[in-house]
Amino acid sequence: MHCAQKGYIILWIFYIIGEKMMILGISGSPKSRGNTEFLLGHALRIATERGFRTEQLLCSRADVRYCTDCGECARGKPCPIEDDMQEYYGLFEEADGFIVATPVYFGSVSAQLKAVMDRTLPFRRQGMKLKDKAGCAIAIGGFRNGGQEKAIEVIHAWMHIQGMVVVGDNSHFGGAAVRPASEDRIGLQAVTSSASKLCDLLEKIGKRDSCWS
Repeated sequence: MHCAQKGYIILWIFYIIGEKMMILGISGSPKSRGNTEFLLGHALRIATERGFRTEQLLCSRADVRYCTDCGECARGKPCPIEDDMQEYYGLFEEADGFIVATPVYFGSVSAQLKAVMDRTLPFRRQGMKLKDKAGCAIAIGGFRNGGQEKAIEVIHAWMHIQGMVVVGDNSHFGGAAVRPASEDRIGLQAVTSSASKLCDLLEKIGKRDSCWS
């Protein structure tokens, strides 16, 4: 067997048995076990079934305070705010992909989710550490045209500003759903398609990095 063939086989085995890629799911709802967390759980189950490791940041359980733009991260220092966000910074860096879900509040994302997104400013200021990661968005409102696309747009803006690769649901912007989530067949399909497309992209990235780079 030629050396090149041996090298390819070693790389392929490393890809098969290597560490799983990780997707971090973020729920911006202050309500525990509500519609937003239901949809996020649905999306993460798809990722798990596809072989990804998943982690969660639930705003219903996490104490994440607001960014004050104190400037410490611009000087290369860690964020000085002592709250639960400190426990999640490592997961943000480790994640290969993100699924971000929010309820629609006045046509936009929840204040809790906005706080989480604002607190990722150190990653941008200290080397664009979230660059080239992948992400998709989920939003749920009280009506079919209740601001879901606007809320998804805000999440996409955060991802673009961090240099991420953004995917939709293969025909529209993402997982737009209406309450109650468990009964929204169209919304569940959009969430399924968004999570599946994210997994498709990460699988392609993983094969490229593990076998061809």
